Amino acid sequence: QLQLVESGGDMVQPGGSLRLSCVVSKLRMEDYAIGWFRQAPGKEREAVSYIKNDGASTYYKDSVKGRFTISRDNAKNTVYLQMNSLKSEDTARYYCAAGRGVPWTMTWAYDYWGQGTQVTVSS
Repeated sequence: QLQLVESGGDMVQPGGSLRLSCVVSKLRMEDYAIGWFRQAPGKEREAVSYIKNDGASTYYKDSVKGRFTISRDNAKNTVYLQMNSLKSEDTARYYCAAGRGVPWTMTWAYDYWGQGTQVTVSS
């Protein structure tokens, strides 16, 4: 079974940057699209970004376009989410997920999930 482990979450000030990593193990990562989701307390889990299995297509939630960049290194079994110009509203627990990812914004489109990493943006 696929295993996903996120890391890189931290507390940063508004305007700061973080890079999240999602390490995939136990199966071929290149067979799966990867999505990043986030969930803030009291809110539903929402899709943030997506990358196709071959990296040819990427999608972003409107509010993070131009600030976040998703990438993947299949040789290292790792997907990254570079987050710049962070805002307080980006505060959430961030999860990576693997699956077909169609449609990319829906949690049910992914079969495997990590445990998440906490991102807190506060002054």
